[in-house]
Amino acid sequence: MSATLPVYPWRLAPPGLATRRQLRALGLRPGGQPVVAELQRPRRCGRPPLVGYLYRVDQAKPVRPMTPGRTRALAAALRARRICPQCQQDRGYCIPRSLGACVPCADNP
Repeated sequence: MSATLPVYPWRLAPPGLATRRQLRALGLRPGGQPVVAELQRPRRCGRPPLVGYLYRVDQAKPVRPMTPGRTRALAAALRARRICPQCQQDRGYCIPRSLGACVPCADNP
């Protein structure tokens, strides 16, 4: 017999449960614990509800600190997203994936 998760309406989760984003705001992370409940937000036009997973705050672990190596890796990844694959220039903004190139290169094929 499989156990189903309890489902709570939007903004009515019991105290002691939080989403990943709420845990992060508290300086915590799930830390490998299983999802204990779902939070559902209804939507219009017959679309399925938005679902958020809830974790126990008392079992959450502190966020790992940023090390110098992780900081360098993050900076390199963000720098790579700013370089246009066509003109190879750092545009100062993340290249839109929908365009696949910077705006000037996308406008002049």
